[in-house]
Amino acid sequence: MTRILLAAVSSAALLALGACGDGGAGGSSQGPRAGIWAAGSSTVFPFANRVAENFQRTSGGASPRVESLGTGGGIQAFCQGVGPSTPDVANASRPMKKSEYELCQKNGVTEIVEIKIGFDGIVIATARSGNSFNFRLQDLYMGLAKEVPGANGQMVANPATTWNQINPALPNQRIQVYGPPPTSGTRDAFLELGMAPGAALIPALKTIKDDDGDRFETLAHTLREDQLWIDSGENDNAIVQTLTRTPGSLGVFGFSFLEQNLDTVKPETINGVAPSADTIADGSYPLARSLYIYVKKQHVGVTPGLEQFVMEFMSEAAAGRGGYLQDRGLVPLPETELAAQRAVAQALTVMAAPTK
Repeated sequence: MTRILLAAVSSAALLALGACGDGGAGGSSQGPRAGIWAAGSSTVFPFANRVAENFQRTSGGASPRVESLGTGGGIQAFCQGVGPSTPDVANASRPMKKSEYELCQKNGVTEIVEIKIGFDGIVIATARSGNSFNFRLQDLYMGLAKEVPGANGQMVANPATTWNQINPALPNQRIQVYGPPPTSGTRDAFLELGMAPGAALIPALKTIKDDDGDRFETLAHTLREDQLWIDSGENDNAIVQTLTRTPGSLGVFGFSFLEQNLDTVKPETINGVAPSADTIADGSYPLARSLYIYVKKQHVGVTPGLEQFVMEFMSEAAAGRGGYLQDRGLVPLPETELAAQRAVAQALTVMAAPTK
């Protein structure tokens, strides 16, 4: 319901902003906007939305507009230029890519502040009534990659249809996994943290990695297209609901959504480690990741309340241990790291160009 209301408010706000200036790609005009606009990751969405609610309640200003477009979609919108028709903040469940940073620079978004807000994990889950799995990283690759090594070591179309064909220790259950689409930072992180490391553990693929890194990356980052991996949109809650309606299926989504739905779904272990706040924070869970917000410094002082919104996001009451974002499923940064990121937010320190 909250997302529906936000979408309606967003449409009205977008029409109202038209009078403030064109703000097109590469534009530098920026008139005042009634409220803050943040867009991007579906994983960061509930955290940004909670901060927006608290900010509006305490500031008395216009309610910030928060949109769930996926990390890629949010950064694309953010990087279109400077002005009221572009977001002030991009929410991201992975670091900004070099190509995205270059798009921003090309379009005049030359001062970007990168702030790490906390941690999350990518979970592989099933309905609570389903079988239990202890995946190895290589099982993820062999089950979900479009191409796998054949009998002669050559890459072939993935023939596996059940999990025990990949690893006899896994259940004799069909491969059917619902996960995020290509625009999602959750998908990007799953490829980087799960599929690629899993591929590197397979001898034939390790040889390809050593000989041709680009080919290895393509193979490691290409999921099945035969409906055994199913793109399910940017709404992680929809994946959770699908698991309860589709017995035997698995889902890939963020840890924060798991915590909110433990009455209906359960996480599976990776290399014997279950996702939890502790295993994500200490890095022992293999699919742990960092979450970010990107702030358009050129909008600070122009969009009313933007700087205060960012500081609310990084406040002890929000991002600290025991803060209200932890109640929503965010795994807080260690105190020293949170203090360092808060200093970045306060100084609005411009990020360096990503290397990849």
